[in-house]
Amino acid sequence: MAETQYTEDNIRSLDWKEHIRMRPGMYIGKLGDGSSPDDGIYILLKEVIDNCIDEFVMGAGKTIEVRIKEKEVKVRDFGRGIPLGKVIDVVSKMNTGGKYDSRAFKKSVGLNGVGTKAVNALSSFFKVESIRDNQLKAAEFSLGELTNDVAIEESSKRKGTKVIFIPDEAIFKNFKYRNEYVEKMLKNYVYLNPGLTIDFNGQKFYSENGLKDLLMETISEEDMAYPIIHLRGEDIEVAITHSKTQYSEEYHSFVNGQNTTQGGTHLAAFREALVKTIREFYGKNYDASDVRKSIVSAVSIKVMEPVFESQTKTKLGSTDMGGDLPTVRTFINDFLKTQLDNYLHKNHEAADGIQRKIVQAERERKELSGIRKLAKDRAKKSNLHNKKLRDCRVHLADVKNERNLESTLFITEGDSASGSITKSRDVNTQAVFSLRGKPLNTYGMTKKIVYENEEFNLLQAALNIEDSMEDLRYNNIVIATDADVDGMHIRLLLITFFLQFFPELIKEGHLYILQTPLFRVRNKKKTIYCYTEEERRDALEELKPKPEITRFKGLGEISPDEFVHFIGNDIRLDPVMLDKSMSIEELLSFYMGKNTPDRQEFIIENLKVELDRVEE
Repeated sequence: MAETQYTEDNIRSLDWKEHIRMRPGMYIGKLGDGSSPDDGIYILLKEVIDNCIDEFVMGAGKTIEVRIKEKEVKVRDFGRGIPLGKVIDVVSKMNTGGKYDSRAFKKSVGLNGVGTKAVNALSSFFKVESIRDNQLKAAEFSLGELTNDVAIEESSKRKGTKVIFIPDEAIFKNFKYRNEYVEKMLKNYVYLNPGLTIDFNGQKFYSENGLKDLLMETISEEDMAYPIIHLRGEDIEVAITHSKTQYSEEYHSFVNGQNTTQGGTHLAAFREALVKTIREFYGKNYDASDVRKSIVSAVSIKVMEPVFESQTKTKLGSTDMGGDLPTVRTFINDFLKTQLDNYLHKNHEAADGIQRKIVQAERERKELSGIRKLAKDRAKKSNLHNKKLRDCRVHLADVKNERNLESTLFITEGDSASGSITKSRDVNTQAVFSLRGKPLNTYGMTKKIVYENEEFNLLQAALNIEDSMEDLRYNNIVIATDADVDGMHIRLLLITFFLQFFPELIKEGHLYILQTPLFRVRNKKKTIYCYTEEERRDALEELKPKPEITRFKGLGEISPDEFVHFIGNDIRLDPVMLDKSMSIEELLSFYMGKNTPDRQEFIIENLKVELDRVEE
């Protein structure tokens, strides 16, 4: 066999936009359709806003306007404006940007210089406009290619930069921006930049008290064990309280204004320093898990030229603060040792509140320890093979793998449905956990039940969240049940379980409901799956005269060959979100408490719609 020639002709150099479009995951994590907070369309928005934030930090422009109308996004700042001669280069040439002069942007957010270029390459329409010195320069692009180089003109508009883009539907299939996710992102920006106003579709976000306001938004005052401890220093800010009702630890962590949803060195240092300071303050060697149980806190630090473990900057890898500063660990430890200790000496209410929580956690842990040991022994026997779980290869903690954000656990009922999903799933990123019948109603029960109930114990083990969310194994947890009354009930019972014991899974946007089609409409040439009555009508219209219609009653009826379509690229997920106006306690008692007439009425009203859909 002739040897293949390996010459310079074989080496193909992709230009910047081809590279971004070929490997978008390297630049923006996963693609998605907007149903998840870490989907690519939000990363695009974030990259554009990060540049506006850098202007605000430099003291230029106190307001950012964000407009999202269906698929079009507009972001306008009132900063200094991009130098007019560089407008095209800044959004279309790799390694061009003002951020390489590290004097100006020592603690900047978007340090990789790829930001707006990735947005440009991944947008079907992209327009940038810069106004400075009473002149305006604009340029338009499509998929990163310059389509309209608009000459400089005189302008009386306020200085600043405006970017308009429409994500490319060839890459982001059926996407839609969800206001809840956009609002959460924008609120984080104002908490981290007190004095900044962000105007989103006419609604204004502003924060005076930084991370203290973030915690006020996260936990109701009635649920706080003591008023929020809010400490600020050079390059660091923390806010801490404990919840009266929540079991787990909850952290919101940030580096240079970036929400590090997967933590990193700064969060590990914060958790360690907190325990150390509290032990020293009370002079008792409390168990670390007792000190941190039920904590709700936020920590933000600024680091010079941070190193992140993943392209989307969700986990900090740096161990140093930069320059001649100490390590991240020493810096956070010294800050808490001084500031938190001083605060507790002066504020007896907080000091007493923390101690009460620790003693209560200790008591509960001891009560649980016997049961936990039994459960662990049981789990060990079955853990060689968690019999409920068909695992996948890539997990959320594998931050070096660009598919880690796709890691998904489907929770299914019965063997027929889990059989179909198991046969048609992507074994790299999709795992299946099958329930046997209806799970237990855990409303009002204590954590003890999680260990005593084999299914919940195995589910907790599969997710790996017994002690904290740090080691969560799957980014997406998807409840996949039939769309009938039984399926709805199972959904409700599972959501109750997560709300009761692991609410931050829901708060952080990890829990979803799988949408499955109600009908299949097909003729000899084409098959269309319909999720709503409206889609069914459209399909009948498209495939007339006489298409064949199949009504799916349960997931078990759908063959694995077909199931592939519903959990692959075109997967449709409904995020389970918490409504700010209702606390978790109220929510649980409304849905799962004693049968109140209100709830019966509510469920009948809402189920009616579902059942009508099912019966048609």
